[in-house]
Amino acid sequence: MNSDEEREFRDFVTMRADSLRRLAYLLGGDWHLAEDAVQTALTKLYVVWRRLHRRNEVEGYARRIVVRAVIDERRRAWFRRERVSGEVPEAARPDDNAATADRLVVLRALSEMPARQRATIVLRYWEDLSIEETADILSCPPGTVKSQTARGLQRLRDLLEKPLSTPANGS
Repeated sequence: MNSDEEREFRDFVTMRADSLRRLAYLLGGDWHLAEDAVQTALTKLYVVWRRLHRRNEVEGYARRIVVRAVIDERRRAWFRRERVSGEVPEAARPDDNAATADRLVVLRALSEMPARQRATIVLRYWEDLSIEETADILSCPPGTVKSQTARGLQRLRDLLEKPLSTPANGS
């Protein structure tokens, strides 16, 4: 890469890294997983920067790699054995309690959804992507995006309607 391309890559990373991290977090429900997915995406993006930048395909490629990295990582056996803690590591501001509680309920519900449904919901409604853009990122037909989105919305509704479960030990 020449110095102009290096600068353009650094500018892209500066402008988009936080957004990609949020996307990865929404998909995986874990900030460490999100960091790893973004690092994977940026490493792969760096290698093909010149070709993608010329064709204006940087955004889609970065999202696609983040989504795939999160889905692949969630499929690993060790990930499924992890247990989510019921405690929030940071204290919320008093005026944020209701919003924080709502966010936690939605994030918990998202974490219980199948990876493909979760990905379609996040890409369509959080990232505000079209059916075609989502299909491109997930490497599937638009019809699959439509059906997974419909199933995902129904699953999310079902999960949000059921009461929150409490840990077996009562803590």
